[in-house]
Amino acid sequence: MSKVLQVAWREFIVTVTSKAFILGLLAVPVMSIVMVWAAPKVFGPGDLKAQGAVAVIDPDGRVNDALRTALDPDSVRRRREQVAARALEQLPPEARALVGGQAIAQAGPGIELVLDERPADADIEAEKARLHAAPPAERPLALVVLHENVVEPRDGSPALGGYDLYVPPRLDDRIQGEIRRALTDAIVMARITARGYDPETIRALVSVPRVRAIAVSPEREQGASVVFTMLLPMAFVLLLFLGVMTGGQALLTSTVEEKSSRVIEVLLSAVSPMQLMTGKLVGHMAVSFVVLALYIGMGLALLAGVALLGFLDFSLILYLVIFFVITYLVLGSLMMAIGSAVNEIREAQSMMMPIVLLLVVPWLLWMPISRAPDSALSVTLSFLPPINSFAMLLRMASVSPPPAWQVWLSIAIGAASVVAALWFTAKVFRIGLLMHGKPPNLMTLLRWARAA
Repeated sequence: MSKVLQVAWREFIVTVTSKAFILGLLAVPVMSIVMVWAAPKVFGPGDLKAQGAVAVIDPDGRVNDALRTALDPDSVRRRREQVAARALEQLPPEARALVGGQAIAQAGPGIELVLDERPADADIEAEKARLHAAPPAERPLALVVLHENVVEPRDGSPALGGYDLYVPPRLDDRIQGEIRRALTDAIVMARITARGYDPETIRALVSVPRVRAIAVSPEREQGASVVFTMLLPMAFVLLLFLGVMTGGQALLTSTVEEKSSRVIEVLLSAVSPMQLMTGKLVGHMAVSFVVLALYIGMGLALLAGVALLGFLDFSLILYLVIFFVITYLVLGSLMMAIGSAVNEIREAQSMMMPIVLLLVVPWLLWMPISRAPDSALSVTLSFLPPINSFAMLLRMASVSPPPAWQVWLSIAIGAASVVAALWFTAKVFRIGLLMHGKPPNLMTLLRWARAA
């Protein structure tokens, strides 16, 4: 046991003191902070600057006045602020206070559109040609052709018409969206006015304030967050993925490097293959625990900062640790088996493909499992090793957690898969460490496991 602990301590110290590990450990927090503060500036609507005319052919003649008002900069600003406010409604007050002012400011005017009234009998083809053939100073951003029955029915039909929108190639979709919103407001306003109603009265009648849901628990009542409910399952799967990949990749890399440099032969003169394998597994699992603890602490601090910590079931963290140990021992040991069988990292890439594909499956099925945790697909995957840990965590963090017996059955199946993976790895590890030459394929590894 002392030799196993010595190997584990050596692996732990060598890994956590390396520059690559320290930089990798800090990369995710730094990138997250940068994205949180930079994304609204880089990707927000406030970065869009556009000026131009919208050519409109209005056979009815009653939409242009309303459209002129809808294209006014104040109207554009008001619509964009309403969109930003609706997005902020789902955030808790603390988070809204952090980003609310910035989001509303970003929603300010960046698009300046003016109305270019075209004659009702204008040649549509000629007007369309102006979108690309007119001089740049005279070229409109878009052409709108309103239908004759856009305001009132015609020819005895109760149906109301709409409009046709023509734009030049590669016009920014945000400009198109603003034009569509302005047209919708103008057409609705013209229809209301044509029927003799007061537009403000109608607007007040059809406007219902959107309120946040209140989550009620035995301890408290607190505003629920749709974003929190949706992202919590993904957050737990991401933590599990980061923990497993950190230790597994380090296991693979260190095993290949020690084998190719013949250091492994010196180590085997002091410890047995099983002691070396166990020490490496334990040491790199301790490294993964450091990574996991850091990210869990960051997540809890973030939830506390936005007043969502009360919604977190802390038993999920305990189950995350249990499923991490299971998944790490299964996938990490298989990565170490591959590392012991090859001579270079390049040779390990093709053999790693099945493991990588297995790790991709939970990301592809994140939404179906978290949205329907009791479906046949979700239940089946939660009992199918080695991805059962990911699927069960998704179900447990969803709005409809599975019964306890399913959780513990998944843990039992995971424990059995750990025994099988360790048995396979031990057989391959014992033979592959001192093997050189052509790298084996999967069938060769299976033959090694049967023969050892």
